[in-house]
Amino acid sequence: MLAPKKVKYRKMQKGRRRGTAWRGSSLAFGEFGLQATARGWLSAREIEAARVALTRHIKRGGRVWVRVFPDKPLTKKPAETRMGKGKGSPEMWVAVVKPGRMLFEMEGVVPEIGRQALRLAANKLSIPTQVLERGGAHGAA
Repeated sequence: MLAPKKVKYRKMQKGRRRGTAWRGSSLAFGEFGLQATARGWLSAREIEAARVALTRHIKRGGRVWVRVFPDKPLTKKPAETRMGKGKGSPEMWVAVVKPGRMLFEMEGVVPEIGRQALRLAANKLSIPTQVLERGGAHGAA
């Protein structure tokens, strides 16, 4: 699964997820893309599950780009623990996603298979997405 090799600080504050993505919001590499339409956190497990579903459906043909990386640690306190005594230990890594962010891109596959593969990948994610095509009916870049 995806995780940073090294971080400056082990724990991070939650932060606010306001605004829309202005970086990484257009198709930059492939012909098809999966774009987030809402904000949220994507866990490393979700990203990996979507990537596996995507690559398996295209039967290792074409090329896939993962445009998000989980670099934010999420902490949790153990179950049945009283309040206080500091912040919990890091449990998982998440990627902060804003509306408009391109999550996955792919090229080198038949359009029908590409759309279906991205739809399968979208089912693994916890945020709503849309499939974009370069110069397609959806009006992508």
